[in-house]
Amino acid sequence: MEFYQVIQERRSVRKYQEEDVPREVLERLLDAARLAPSWANHQCWRFVVVKDPQKKEELAGALPEKNPARKSITQAPVVIVLCADPSASGKQDGKEYYLLDAGLAMEHLVLAARAEELGTCWIAWNDEKIVKETCNIPDEFRVVALSPLGYPAKEPSPRPRKELSEIVFLEEWGNLFK
Repeated sequence: MEFYQVIQERRSVRKYQEEDVPREVLERLLDAARLAPSWANHQCWRFVVVKDPQKKEELAGALPEKNPARKSITQAPVVIVLCADPSASGKQDGKEYYLLDAGLAMEHLVLAARAEELGTCWIAWNDEKIVKETCNIPDEFRVVALSPLGYPAKEPSPRPRKELSEIVFLEEWGNLFK
């Protein structure tokens, strides 16, 4: 799939087929994530691949009942838990870069998943303590997000996006990019 097509067709998927994701495909996705840029190349991220149905149930329990992605955690054949070590990334002017580092790695994985015709859904609204206990994640690591991963049961419709003229300025704020 062509790169810009991957970006244009990426959607948050919350319903999955039962078909398993082959190990070699998982390895390609995780390798894409591994290649993401990071603060001073410290690569603070770690990924936990969860396939066990009981563990997926426990992870679903870490999401509030109001979270629409809760069911997708148990339905998807794979859940990726994204973690990061804040001490292995930078902090400058009150900004903690481990979140950006981890986000870049997950975005690489998300786009690679779309290129493989897989679906994902970024989920950050969770009880970190439950996720850490379920996956035996060390204290120094933070849980940044979870993502179900699998072949979509249906392709979601495109979501509306703001026009460039609404979000881009030229040279200075307020000078519209035309």
